[in-house]
Amino acid sequence: MLVFSTAGESHGRGVFAFLDGIPAGLKVDHAAIDADLARRQKGYGRGERMAIEHDVVDVLSGIRGGCTLGSPVLLAVWNRDSENWKTFMDPWEIMPGRELRTPRPGHADLAGAARFHHRDLRNVLERSSARETAGRVAAGGVLRSFLTALGIEACSWVTKIGPVECEAMFDRDLRDGSGVFCPDHDATRDMEKAVDDARSRGDTLGGEFVVVLRGLPAGIGSYTQWDKRLDALFASHLMSIPGIKAVQIGKGVGCAGLPGSLVHDPIVPTHPLGRTSNNAGGMEGGVSNGEPLEIRCSMKPIPTLKKGLPSVDLGDGSPVQAAYERSDVCAVPAASVVGEAMAVIALSAAILDSFCQPSMEALLPAFEAHRRYWESL
Repeated sequence: MLVFSTAGESHGRGVFAFLDGIPAGLKVDHAAIDADLARRQKGYGRGERMAIEHDVVDVLSGIRGGCTLGSPVLLAVWNRDSENWKTFMDPWEIMPGRELRTPRPGHADLAGAARFHHRDLRNVLERSSARETAGRVAAGGVLRSFLTALGIEACSWVTKIGPVECEAMFDRDLRDGSGVFCPDHDATRDMEKAVDDARSRGDTLGGEFVVVLRGLPAGIGSYTQWDKRLDALFASHLMSIPGIKAVQIGKGVGCAGLPGSLVHDPIVPTHPLGRTSNNAGGMEGGVSNGEPLEIRCSMKPIPTLKKGLPSVDLGDGSPVQAAYERSDVCAVPAASVVGEAMAVIALSAAILDSFCQPSMEALLPAFEAHRRYWESL
């Protein structure tokens, strides 16, 4: 069983990721982790914080000589900006001056204060901040090496920002050359203009991105228990990303308005068995069916607005405008990188649950035997 969790605050010393259950002997691609972290920091519409940070992974345990040991892996992504907040984030003595009493609509501020009985909302926003996702991307980078060893590739790209949509097919070079991670030149230009327009109004934009995983054989996941279903696993992992308000598998909500004859994917006699379409998104009955896994995520606009929305001062109950702290205008490109990492983590968890082995030496033959069985059908 894969165990995954994160720790750390936005302006604390760093963000941390904990992984347990990774088989021993996995060769980890250090450069790939740092490349994912760097990609998360990019994207047209990002805020000033990204000019301060330079995210790289620091391995604190569980990896030696570039290979996993079978013991827990602990990763750190240190916060450069913590030096500017040292007196306000000290574990033992806090200087006054950066308390927050006005909850910002769309953030966890008010709900989090009610949950943990905080009076200073900074105690909420420091952990609920999307800075936490740096730990997720670091963890996903480790497990990307796991999927690569099994012949599985993960990719993501942006399909919508604000009113601008694009349904171009994935092209890695075009995506990586786009400021918004969209593999289409014209759509990239229009999306960047939409971000500029929102910035000039003191507003923000949301959008959508797609994650695809290729190379997975049928038979991963299970229909025997609700929490073993592959689609449920992806939905929970991707919905946990800050700002994500909808997750669709395959055709998603489009299935609701069509007859079954136009939704379900016909099976054709190829080796392995294939489909004429992939409306199911590579999953049927909570189990992979051999087609690429396709997940689409919708992200709401960043809730930190320069002009501020109406709120209430929790100190005296008076109506005020919500406070502004530096923020992105649009974080959809960055969210696509986080979504890719969370999809990698979700799929890795399902595979490790299906092939529980202590080492890659034992897991790889078991996985390949399953792949050969699938290809023989």
